[in-house]
Amino acid sequence: MSIIQNKKAFHDFFIEDRHEAGLMLEGWEVKSIRAGRVQIKEAYVLAKDGALWLFGCHISPLPTASTHIHPDPTRTRKLLLHKNEIEKLSGKVQRAGYTLMPLDMHYKGGRVKLDIGLAKGKKEHDKRDTERERDAKREVAQAMKKERK
Repeated sequence: MSIIQNKKAFHDFFIEDRHEAGLMLEGWEVKSIRAGRVQIKEAYVLAKDGALWLFGCHISPLPTASTHIHPDPTRTRKLLLHKNEIEKLSGKVQRAGYTLMPLDMHYKGGRVKLDIGLAKGKKEHDKRDTERERDAKREVAQAMKKERK
């Protein structure tokens, strides 16, 4: 079940490969995510010290969060992947000019997971081509729908 998707990533980047990663979260963050108070539009993933880190993800604290905790909504969160996956992804980012983007946050087995994509930036003309293709598909679908009636 998807919690939030990063539609901006699909508009601005070609997604080459997808990986599912776990997140190291605090209790108040899980409660806020379950309440739908999360934003990954401006988030990105970096490889640092042999681990992957999620930067810029905004999780708004609930007003009922514990009084002795001072929540930081945009703190850096560690992603949980196998060591060989981390090495493979960080190698591609360093050598081939790719970037890692968070694509989708969802539940799996009661835990919060994050789909990250190996992405390459689109040029402006690529974005226009994508929009043209989407519009053409929409027009064909509408024409087929009218024919059925």
